[in-house]
Amino acid sequence: MTSHELTVDVLGPWSLTTSKRFWEGFAPAELPSGGDAEEMRTVFLVEGDWSRAEARVTQETGKARIVVTGDGDLDRAAAQVARFLSLDVDARGWPEVADRDPVIADAQRGLPGLRPCGFHSPYEAAAWAVLSQRLRISQAARLRDGLIGADGTFPAPGVLRGLDLDLPGRKTEYLHAVADAALEGLLDGDRLREVDPDEAVRTVRGVKGLGPFAAELVVLRGANAPDAVPRHERRLDDEITHRYGAGRTLADVSEAWRPFRTWAAVHLRALREERTHEIGG
Repeated sequence: MTSHELTVDVLGPWSLTTSKRFWEGFAPAELPSGGDAEEMRTVFLVEGDWSRAEARVTQETGKARIVVTGDGDLDRAAAQVARFLSLDVDARGWPEVADRDPVIADAQRGLPGLRPCGFHSPYEAAAWAVLSQRLRISQAARLRDGLIGADGTFPAPGVLRGLDLDLPGRKTEYLHAVADAALEGLLDGDRLREVDPDEAVRTVRGVKGLGPFAAELVVLRGANAPDAVPRHERRLDDEITHRYGAGRTLADVSEAWRPFRTWAAVHLRALREERTHEIGG
């Protein structure tokens, strides 16, 4: 097992503390609470070779230090960490969104330095989308926990494809389709980030079992695309009504969020969860 270190120049606001607090409450892939407040640690599967890697992230002035350990492609592992922590996004224009929209200004004050932490990969986001269909979040999280191995990672696609799972409805069939898509490269995070988000969503919708909401989840929170509109998120629509007033829609308000529409939406959803606890109870 070897280690690799990457130092990222973080452009724009970032607080490891705020981002860690967000991720600790981000079901289903939340970090365990506690630990060293000055660092984030996680284990994950590296896209491509699907090896296990451990990551430790710390913050220095204007920089993020990422140390990954494992036996696979550690260059890609480090870049993947930067992606799922949104450290690869030039966010120097993010404060300007607050200048245009007082609601987002309030959200930025409430979550100072937050960069949306996504799923480790689009593959894991797609698997979660299947597990959570027509189930409560807590029920789906238990199903997912039952699939986590002793090493703390979700099964690699090749492993998942061979599992005979006792899951409700067609979830096993759909998980196998997700595994096939990952092995074929259809759920590759870099590829999904390289194209227009709407095109990426259309690609993901070609995977059996992934509908409109699921496909958006894979692109926005799996590939962590920073500027896309979640058009099938009922709780976000409710929050927009709450904060902007009756009659205002996502289409009305999101133009002012460019080029950080995903970020703005995540901030509003995070503040809603802090207020309502509708997911975490």
